[in-house]
Amino acid sequence: MSGALDGVTVLSLEQATVLPFLTYRLACDGARVIRVENAAHPDPNRFVGRDVLGEPAMRSYFLPNNCGKEAITLNLAEAEGRALLLELLRALRVDVFATNQRPRSYARLGIDYPTLAAVVPALVWLGISGFGPGHDEAAYDPILQARAGFMELTGEPDGPPTVFGLPMVDLGAAEHGYGELLKALYRRARTGRGARVDVSMLRSAVSWMIAPLALARGLGERVARRGNTHQFFAPVAVFATRDAWVYVAVGNDAQWAALARLPALAGVDRPEYAANAGRIADAPRLHRELGARFARLAADEALALLRGAGVPVARVATLADVAADPLVAPTLVRVRDPRTGLEVLLPAPPAGDPPPLSFPPRLGEHNEKIYGEALGYPPERLAELRARRII
Repeated sequence: MSGALDGVTVLSLEQATVLPFLTYRLACDGARVIRVENAAHPDPNRFVGRDVLGEPAMRSYFLPNNCGKEAITLNLAEAEGRALLLELLRALRVDVFATNQRPRSYARLGIDYPTLAAVVPALVWLGISGFGPGHDEAAYDPILQARAGFMELTGEPDGPPTVFGLPMVDLGAAEHGYGELLKALYRRARTGRGARVDVSMLRSAVSWMIAPLALARGLGERVARRGNTHQFFAPVAVFATRDAWVYVAVGNDAQWAALARLPALAGVDRPEYAANAGRIADAPRLHRELGARFARLAADEALALLRGAGVPVARVATLADVAADPLVAPTLVRVRDPRTGLEVLLPAPPAGDPPPLSFPPRLGEHNEKIYGEALGYPPERLAELRARRII
């Protein structure tokens, strides 16, 4: 389905991670994505990370989520800037307008759904906010991980609540917003009608808590942090081999029987371990005894033994290991800066062929192209708008 969104134009007033990741996914599927920023106050992520290009507004943290896009500057605090936005919507025949500004700024910036839909009635409008359009509280991913209960479930049982290693609320809300946009575009193709789509990052995150909330609040189970183990299955844990860590996950009794028959792990079996309930009841001792045996093995030896027995196991991979994985390496996407030759290495989208993507855009890089081609503005008009800080 690569290129499934060819012909779709997205205008996105975006910053940080959640919306840039969503529009990056749209660009991977062929959409034309134009990010809109204020020239004096651009996306703060442009200034985060290493200065890999010698350009302060193109630091490393900004690059991955912004490949495949164009960029213009526009000052929506000014009435003339807001009027320009409406001109762009018409001239570019924008299909999707997206923003992750806080809801209180929608009307002030002239980006609220009624204003934009009055110009493009078939517009699909997307707003992503921390808590939905009726709540203006500021929020970042770790704040939402805490509020949604993720941190209560992450970390060691006797340790503090722990934030996840990836911005899962940002990424999850982006994927949920992506799905909602596709549904809205599908409905528009059938009915001709646009739509307003609001995504609450908190609601998105809590929607993943289906099992913990149902178990804890309705079914009487105690759900809490368990480190690398599992509440309902054993053995499930990380074990140190002589040269690396491996993760073992036994999900049924047949897998346990196959593991217990391995000569290298001899002596760990007990009659009560034949059923998962017996292993769960004695999980700490079971994990200790398995740990003593894995410590005698090299990682490759442990992986070969368990895979040969049909037991799920993986080396705990470094990022370098992931990039070199034979199932990953051939799909990596390389995006090269034509100015400097710097290359950004990206994982492929979850399905389809790896897309061709352009290098992340400099701030306002496409002003001349878009204002000139779409609105017919000559260079002197752009220079005047720039001097007055409208673009």
